[in-house]
Amino acid sequence: MLSDAELLRYSRHILLQGIDIEGQLRLKNARVLIVGLGGLGSPVALYLAAAGIGELHLADFDAVDSSNLQRQILHDTPSEGMAKTASALARLQALNPLIRLTAHTTQLDTDSLQQRVQGMDLVLDCTDNFLIRDQINAACLRHGVPWISGAAIRLQGQVTLYDPRQPHSPCYRCLFGSGEDAGSGCNESGVLGPLVGVIGSLQAAEAIKLLTGFGSSLLGRLVLVDLHDSRFRELRIPRDPQCSACGG
Repeated sequence: MLSDAELLRYSRHILLQGIDIEGQLRLKNARVLIVGLGGLGSPVALYLAAAGIGELHLADFDAVDSSNLQRQILHDTPSEGMAKTASALARLQALNPLIRLTAHTTQLDTDSLQQRVQGMDLVLDCTDNFLIRDQINAACLRHGVPWISGAAIRLQGQVTLYDPRQPHSPCYRCLFGSGEDAGSGCNESGVLGPLVGVIGSLQAAEAIKLLTGFGSSLLGRLVLVDLHDSRFRELRIPRDPQCSACGG
């Protein structure tokens, strides 16, 4: 059931034909893990908290630095030096006190990711690290949990959905193999602040669509964003039957 306060707070979502009260209840009953509370994790966490996701798990082991504040809108100047999870908890609790928030501040590894992913309805990858993404992929494959991955560097970004519950869904290794060329990070190459907002907002929208069950998802599709020329492109991602992670 939705309380009167929830009906009022989420009324603009409830008015949407694809969501309605039933969809909002699905959001309320959802358990979602966000891995990374930086540039991508900021809009993801803010929009999912505002949308009324009933239980948000927030994972990040880093602290807020002044160089983060150009793009990581979840944090502010007074939170410099704080753990990003602590900063996020304060901001999200103030934004929506009707949801449950859980912080995971220690660095995730293969074993801890398996534990965190189990029992979740959805995972959002908001990291900038191939190894962690590969570990998220393995954990989600094992537990049958869908996940949405985003990436951004300079003026280009990308986002897609992997869903091991679907027989024709590719996985992360189908696209990148067992070793992605990590290249340089935004601390070396830079990143346009609004770009992570665009990619993170697309991730949040895909999350709401998946959890409520409306629209067409990004399953098997990789959306590429180039803000230099203001262009969006789409690539099809087939499942690799010989994939070392999900093949066979």
